[in-house]
Amino acid sequence: MKIVFKRIKYFIIIILFFISSCKEKTFEKAKNQKNNVSNITKDSIVEDPKIEGYSLKKYEIDSGVVRQGQNFSEILQNLNISYESIFRIGKEFKSVYDIRNIYPGKKYYTLKIKDSSTLSKLIYQHSVTDNIVMNFQDSLNVEVVKKPIEIRTLKADGKIKYSLWQSFISNQLTPALVSKVAILYSWTIDFFDIQKDDYYKIIYEAKYVENEFIGVGNIKAILFNHKGRDYYAFRYLSESKKIESYFNENGESMQKALLSAPLEYIRISSKFSHSRLHPIKKIYRPHYGVDYAAPLGTDVVSTGDGEVIFVGRSGGAGKMIKIKHAFGNVITKYLHLHKYAKGITVGKYVEQGQKIGEVGSTGLSTGPHLDYRVYINGSPQNPLKLDLPSKDPIEDKLKAKYISDIDKIKGTLDSITFLDS
Repeated sequence: MKIVFKRIKYFIIIILFFISSCKEKTFEKAKNQKNNVSNITKDSIVEDPKIEGYSLKKYEIDSGVVRQGQNFSEILQNLNISYESIFRIGKEFKSVYDIRNIYPGKKYYTLKIKDSSTLSKLIYQHSVTDNIVMNFQDSLNVEVVKKPIEIRTLKADGKIKYSLWQSFISNQLTPALVSKVAILYSWTIDFFDIQKDDYYKIIYEAKYVENEFIGVGNIKAILFNHKGRDYYAFRYLSESKKIESYFNENGESMQKALLSAPLEYIRISSKFSHSRLHPIKKIYRPHYGVDYAAPLGTDVVSTGDGEVIFVGRSGGAGKMIKIKHAFGNVITKYLHLHKYAKGITVGKYVEQGQKIGEVGSTGLSTGPHLDYRVYINGSPQNPLKLDLPSKDPIEDKLKAKYISDIDKIKGTLDSITFLDS
């Protein structure tokens, strides 16, 4: 089974840890509708006030909240709906909505036609975008009504003082947007190496339902300045692939032929060197790889598409995997593994980000880590300083059109007024 690799797991864990306490003024939720119908009518200034799209002139509308342990059967029985109707809803309309999927704390509305004591409709707020509407008037029916989602294009910028996370939150930007940025640049920027005074400018989509912010959409364009160098990214429909992807200002894909690292590591314990004191043999010798310290059993993924050409033990390297990649004459090696992923055998074709093994300490090793190595034309290369080709760049014959197409949004991006954060 293919596992999609995210280089920034630990960064996102921090995001998820703080998300519950993060209050973002920019995306302050619209005021909740009052449970008291008379208050809604009194405060309304429109000619035909509505709740969930239904007129207060036509219906008497009340609301409730699902209690712990409560189910639809209990709610409907309390509203004088017959056992026969409840049974039919559960059986005949199960493909539309399974009424067993009811959760405490969720809100529902009951609608009765004016001057009638009979329930006409029940609206259950399954999510911010989906309402389950049960109709009891004329004929029994259940339908899922989707609320329209409004997409707004927003702009933001900020300067990093302590971390990318802190800068985004200080600028009332969502944790989800931080994650999108980090994933987008996971091939080109090491977010464990973010520098003070790095800065960013972003044009992105925000989603709203009934004027309430529900989440971020796509990043349309971004400029990330890291160590004084500009890294642009533009979302663009590739003419050849017919899918939207991200490219830099020169039409190169933001995805590189190799990932920047083959695992979610804690730290780099040893770098590429032509002369390093071996921690066990205590002699100086070349170390043609990068050691990534990580807990035993951490997933190791293939940094690029290619064919497995070796799986097995290899002296001091312990359990090792070699992969011959689909571009150039490139081979990557993964040393000191604890075990191999299921199905990883010689001749197996793997994709970028696919799990191939787990971090171990086999062979000559002082503790759990991965020794990752890259060879081009048989010569060892420093994995931290590779200048790699991008995957599926804009074709040369279409590059002039691409540069022309992104010119306007690039100008908008560059003109965003920078605010120190």
